Amino acid sequence: MKAITVEPRKPGSARYEDIPEPDVHEGSVLVEAVAVGVCGTDVEIVEGKYGWSPPGKTRLVLGHESLGRVIDPGPSSSLKKGDLVVGIVRRPDPVPCPNCAVGEWDMCRNGQYTERGIKEIHGYMSERWRIEPEYVMKIDPSLGLLGVLLEPTTVVTKAWEQVVAVGSRAFWEPRTLLVTGAGPIGLLAALVGKQHGLEVHVLDRVESGLKPELVRELGAIYHSGSVRDIGFEPEVIVECTGVGQVIADSIQTVGAGGVVCLTGVGSGGRSGNIPTADTAANIVLRNNVIVGSVNANKRHWYKAAEALGRADRKWLGRLITRREQPENFKQALERQPDDIKVVIQFSAA
Repeated sequence: MKAITVEPRKPGSARYEDIPEPDVHEGSVLVEAVAVGVCGTDVEIVEGKYGWSPPGKTRLVLGHESLGRVIDPGPSSSLKKGDLVVGIVRRPDPVPCPNCAVGEWDMCRNGQYTERGIKEIHGYMSERWRIEPEYVMKIDPSLGLLGVLLEPTTVVTKAWEQVVAVGSRAFWEPRTLLVTGAGPIGLLAALVGKQHGLEVHVLDRVESGLKPELVRELGAIYHSGSVRDIGFEPEVIVECTGVGQVIADSIQTVGAGGVVCLTGVGSGGRSGNIPTADTAANIVLRNNVIVGSVNANKRHWYKAAEALGRADRKWLGRLITRREQPENFKQALERQPDDIKVVIQFSAA
């Protein structure tokens, strides 16, 4: 069968090639790939910035935003042939740490977790893949191809859970949410915010086009420019860009008692001469909290499936702006100006 593979830490090594059929030891459920979403993590692995092959292997099958159709459910009584499914990404560490031991593998404390398509387990960019039944999420069949959005939606369902957990330290009834960044994570964060009844604002660099349209269709308010210029103090900010200056502005703009949740991952950026002590004093005096959120455990996958199930299918469909064939995976990895979510499609949904 064919798969998109890479030699981690070696730029330019990605290729579409023949690999062996997945071994039954990888999981009793056999799945035919339908589509795999492409995100910045995949691009960075292909660029050689990070990634880890399975033990004893040189190459890694890419892909962690999956959608597939069950070919053989094996002994699983909850699955049947033809079910649309998504595979959970992370696996708990083998020690395990206290969090992994109770199923909170997204909060792993010793870093020995593994992740499909990223860290020591082959991913989902192959014509067929196997998976353990306990890591399969069945998809509402009415979603069809839109089920590929489940993994990025888990990022924001976990982020929202973190925000609520922090906010609940005191009496707290948030009304306003600012999302920085109108990529797939940002737009899905706006969707979840609307589903929770908040007044949602989204900020991005572009001034026209698909992103502002999608925000307004959601019933949210679109801003371009600086966080400092939005004209109010949000009670919640979900930061999805990873850009240093946007993060710094968010920390200084959030309202008293508010929460800034960081979901975007950047690197190496400076945000100017931030008065660190003054900023810290402001956080202390205004009871603000900054919390980071990454990955998701099974609870968040269930919540994400519920969020997608409630969403307008037409709106969700507009998030998928490009579909590429597996042999054209290099084009999928090249970001175009109007891209939101690009998927590599292996078969019909």
